Amino acid sequence: MPYTWTMDTGEDGAQEAELRLWPHQSLSAKGFVTFIGIFFFMALIPFYGLLGTLLLWGLLPFMLAALWGIWYALRRNEKDRQILEVLTLTPDTTQLLRHNPRGPAQDWQSNTYWVSAQMHETGGPVPYYVTLKGAGREVEIGAFLSEEERKALYLELSDRLRLMARP
Repeated sequence: MPYTWTMDTGEDGAQEAELRLWPHQSLSAKGFVTFIGIFFFMALIPFYGLLGTLLLWGLLPFMLAALWGIWYALRRNEKDRQILEVLTLTPDTTQLLRHNPRGPAQDWQSNTYWVSAQMHETGGPVPYYVTLKGAGREVEIGAFLSEEERKALYLELSDRLRLMARP
């Protein structure tokens, strides 16, 4: 699962939990190079019959434009997936910090006693949408996770909030 929990004991002896969430990164750097290389050589196969003709030079820019388009789309997708959500739970405060790929970080904080985890099976942008409610606001958490991961996250989050708010 693309999230981890860490438990720690603070300086005052109080329990502290931290949850880090991130989207799946399925294409490694080696996979990117392999994909681009295979695409390039597969796209060159039809050009072997055109060697020595003027048609080769007419079609080559379009093949290179397709190669650049795929390269750009994969790199853009990789940058758009650089999201990190950090949820910090203490008996006193709950803080959610979201680092966005573009734009400023978003921050939400509330008293842990009043925070509740909510799961919206329908009506959200994704099925089984998980939110945290407290301090007069409702914020999403883990919307980029798969449906099964959001269900598991909701159960773990509900348990941790209950244990943290009522030690």
